[in-house]
Amino acid sequence: MAHAMLPGASVRDMRSTAGHDYRIFVWQPEPRPRESLPVLYLLDGNGMFPIAVATLALQSRRTERTGVSPSVIVGIGYPTVHWIDAKRRTYDYTPLVAADRLPRRPGNRVWDETGGADAFLDFIQCELAPAISDEFAIDPDRTALFGHSFGGLFGLYALLTRPTLVRSYVAASPSIWFAPDALAERLKAFAAPSLAPRRVLVTVGSLEQGGMSSAEADADDYGSWLRRNRMVDNAHEFVAALTRTAAASLDVSFRTFGDENHASVVPSAISLALRFALPPK
Repeated sequence: MAHAMLPGASVRDMRSTAGHDYRIFVWQPEPRPRESLPVLYLLDGNGMFPIAVATLALQSRRTERTGVSPSVIVGIGYPTVHWIDAKRRTYDYTPLVAADRLPRRPGNRVWDETGGADAFLDFIQCELAPAISDEFAIDPDRTALFGHSFGGLFGLYALLTRPTLVRSYVAASPSIWFAPDALAERLKAFAAPSLAPRRVLVTVGSLEQGGMSSAEADADDYGSWLRRNRMVDNAHEFVAALTRTAAASLDVSFRTFGDENHASVVPSAISLALRFALPPK
């Protein structure tokens, strides 16, 4: 496994009690500090893990200058040679949506199975996080979850349904368009934890609603699909609603990255996420 070649990285496979197989990529700073460490749980681990590790390894060398602490990164991926497992992530990262409420895909393609977010949350909360805490000295006040696209949607869903899962939630380019009603319903019923305030960062690229090039108007009507999904507008509106709902109990931040599209924004989002979620104690 190539990721294991990264200094400080290791790979292990886990099967959830629900019978789903995961490949877990873990990085720790070397040498390991004596004090307890922050931890970042990273979705789409197969592809995101090497980006996050390289960024963290560089920035955490001089914490006093970068504001990024040496930390443990846990990439949650799948036993595949591909960077992204589209079918598995579509199931794991999406909340349950009725079949007649599923949004239309470009070319009217049929969706893979969706609606596994609650089972995936069970795995992270009840199986993965305890295993990581058993292996590493984790600082419970500096835990974070990062997800992009459907992973960003999952991060917002996790915040609204299990606000004590981690201390910091980072939703990069969240695909709110997939389940706007599910998020809205849970936002109305949201009860922020009475414990220490949670921190939330939502990011998006300025080009994610279209405007890149005429090539978007392809056979799948991708340009129209981008505009219909309202990635930028949805992110702005969700952050405003979340701030109104839980201003006293959530520290909510928002960032738009100029001249970045849904794919190119990933490195910038990860870099900011590290500074946001893994500050010095």
